[in-house]
Amino acid sequence: MTTLALVLHEDSMLYETAIAAEVLAVDRSDLLPREPWYEVFVCTPDGGPSPWLPHVESRRYAAMSDADTIIVTSTSDPLRPPDADLVAALTAAHDDGARVAALCTGAFILAAAGILDGRSATTHWMHTGHLAAQYPEVRVLPDVLYVDEGDVLTSAGKTAALDLCLQLLHRDFGANTANGIARRLVMPARRQGGQGQFIAPPPSPAAGAHLEQALDWARANLDASISVQRIAQQAALSPRQLARRMSAEVGMRPLEWLQRERLSRAQELLESTDLSIDRIAALCGMGSAASLRRHFSRVLGVTPTSYRGAFRS
Repeated sequence: MTTLALVLHEDSMLYETAIAAEVLAVDRSDLLPREPWYEVFVCTPDGGPSPWLPHVESRRYAAMSDADTIIVTSTSDPLRPPDADLVAALTAAHDDGARVAALCTGAFILAAAGILDGRSATTHWMHTGHLAAQYPEVRVLPDVLYVDEGDVLTSAGKTAALDLCLQLLHRDFGANTANGIARRLVMPARRQGGQGQFIAPPPSPAAGAHLEQALDWARANLDASISVQRIAQQAALSPRQLARRMSAEVGMRPLEWLQRERLSRAQELLESTDLSIDRIAALCGMGSAASLRRHFSRVLGVTPTSYRGAFRS
């Protein structure tokens, strides 16, 4: 039997905690012909019961050393240093051979414990930059669903915690069990960890009024043959001046901005219309379905058709 500790710290977030509890802490031994389910307990700062999981045995952080697998839930404040007792208990348990998995921003807690040093890891796309800056010894992968390094696993944001938990089931009990639980959860049986996070492009920082008018014109004409030269003409600037202004005011070069806007338009059309991939490619200025697929695969890690299947209203 595999013993599993679910760590609930002071900043634990309910959503990812509920995912781990539903996937891993509910006894699904009816799906296992010859072996028992996980033996699960919760670790809290004082060892007291969790109001979220009152039916699950609670122990102090030090009890992590009794677990084969430790699940660290996400934190609502990833930039705040975690509890020193939590860090010490995690480090000791991992040094003793425990497998450790972090959900979403829980990766910051593993990084604080030094467990991610020299390893690849991920977290919610909104925080990957912070993780990389705060812990330069970690190889942060910003555009994957989860990273499985054997004894250390990390997941991207929110629902990607489901993918990581199913990956654990797949490793521990096999594909049939993982697929059976996925069917009960009414979700895809398995998404590979290397699939891209679906990152919503952030709004452009505020640009000066004259430059913003030129960018609005470009957004309205994405289906036309827009070039950096034409945007510069709309802004009454030379291409070199446009590049300097956009770098300073928008935070990216003109061509980078244009490609981002085209991809964003394609995402909107895939989510909200039944237009063909060829038509969407034309409307967002990518020319052909092949070009659109290439950009989607490079940036999001999936095809336009897969994206539509996941997000079509």
